[in-house]
Order: sequence, then C-alpha cells, then structure tokens
Amino acid sequence: MGYFVYDSSREIEVEDRALAHLQVVIIDKLRRSESFAVNLRDGKSVVSIWISPRSAVQFVYSGNRRSTLNRGWLERLSDGVGMTGTLNLVPEPAEDWAPLPAPERERVDVGA
Repeated sequence: MGYFVYDSSREIEVEDRALAHLQVVIIDKLRRSESFAVNLRDGKSVVSIWISPRSAVQFVYSGNRRSTLNRGWLERLSDGVGMTGTLNLVPEPAEDWAPLPAPERERVDVGA
C-alpha cells in the first residue's frame, strides 16, 4: 500500500497498482492546467480533494516493483473525470487490455 499525499498534510492509503493509475490521470490533467476534484476512500470515509495546478501532491509507493498499467482502467478514470470534473477511483475493469509501462517507483512531488 502506498499513499496519495495532498498538500503535505493529508495522506490517503491507496494500493500501489491503483496509485500508479491515479498518478497517470492526475498528472495528465495537471499538465493541461486543469483543476478537478478527487474522491478517495480513507477508511470508512470518502475524502473529496480539490486539485489545481498549484496543488502539492505526492505519490508515495511502498513496493519496489513497477506495475503494468491497464489501458482500459486509465480510460475509465480519464473519461469519468472528463465528464464530471471529479476523479473517482473505480474498480479495475476485467477486460484484457494491452499493458502499458507504469510510472517510475519514486517519490513524485507535483505542485508548488
């Protein structure tokens, strides 16, 4: 289990494979200077976080192996945030998609 860290003050535990997919979608949106909300489950609660290009976010992985990315999952996450303005971590689809290389397993800091 890794962590999605927002503004150095909020850590939300996320499974490494899901975190790798979130990282790709979030960084893609920030590269386009887009703002959006992210809903993540933190224990029994759902936390809603507003992300903008000025937000400080980190993706901290606990494992040392890189996961392959599921193109279908990336598309579902991207399509969802594109339609609603909110990124929701939906379950990985069972469809068999061609694997993509995952982001490097390093601490990644994004934002000001």
